[in-house]
Amino acid sequence: MAEGANYLAELKARFAANKGPDIFPNGGYEEAKSWKRYLEDLSDQPWVKNVYDEALEPMKMDGKIYGMPVNFEGYGFIYNKDLFAKAGIDTLPITLSELKAAAEKLHSAGITPFAVGYSDSWFFILMLNIAFAQQDDPDAFIQALNDGTQSIEGNKKFEDLTRMLDLTVQYGNKDFLTTDYNTEVSLFATGKAAILKQGNWAQSKIDQIAPNMNIGFLPIPINDDARNDALSVGVSNNWVVNKESSPEKKKEAKKFLNWMVSSEQGKTFMKDKFHFISAFKNIETDRSGPLVDDIIRYTKMKKTLSWNWFKFPSRAREEFGYAMQAYVGKQLNRDQLLQELQKSWKKAQQK
Repeated sequence: MAEGANYLAELKARFAANKGPDIFPNGGYEEAKSWKRYLEDLSDQPWVKNVYDEALEPMKMDGKIYGMPVNFEGYGFIYNKDLFAKAGIDTLPITLSELKAAAEKLHSAGITPFAVGYSDSWFFILMLNIAFAQQDDPDAFIQALNDGTQSIEGNKKFEDLTRMLDLTVQYGNKDFLTTDYNTEVSLFATGKAAILKQGNWAQSKIDQIAPNMNIGFLPIPINDDARNDALSVGVSNNWVVNKESSPEKKKEAKKFLNWMVSSEQGKTFMKDKFHFISAFKNIETDRSGPLVDDIIRYTKMKKTLSWNWFKFPSRAREEFGYAMQAYVGKQLNRDQLLQELQKSWKKAQQK
């Protein structure tokens, strides 16, 4: 995801030059709508019957399916169980007040609580998603933003979110504005910080540095509401077929996508090599990793929050990250941040 914006610019350039790829990823929802002219209808493909219903939603338009989900992913705070034990944290924090108390205990024990990498603006969108997901009806709230009947300004969930960001800065590494994803994960994996705000995609990098590290997931709480005890889980991305490719190339592209999720070799790669949380009923999920185990456990308990950023206007999504980066860098205060977020949404709707 860190390279998502660069990839999208490259993809647009290729299509503008009539050199679009035969298969490319699409996040769904608003992104699917904006690319619809290039999306082949895949409703009749054999793999469709094996997909979990909720995994089809991002690419469903007008009753048709325009993309094949890659996998499910989840994110939250990844924590070092050994460092928590060293600091005497017996009860895992699931509210903001409890997280603050845990951070204070870690700090008192000489342990940096948070590994914070805010040089990359992309992860702010995942953090912002928590405020959207905690709305009583996220889809209705997004529609109300589009209609102009709701506002990010004055919405308590977004005010709450800034307090959680403040906590990570207060108890994080000093150079957080110049720390990128790789450095952030390294700080955590080498035991220099106890909490990492990432998803299960970080497991492979953590394993490279510290195999069999004793870790697990905590929710990302933005307030003391009971709904904080949840992980954000959704479809990571979707494979789509270029509608403007030749009939022969489209046929081969569809054949390849089916092979990925139906052949023994393809299914083995999905499970044993990529360690995906499967979006397909006919492919098992490798449950050998602690992060995947926690995501599945939270999902079974129905303690999950929705993914909403692909429902944002694409231009606003890009501006959101920069505004939040300015906030943690003390260039904007809380009220100014929420004003900027609202302005970006309204401006994107006028395009």
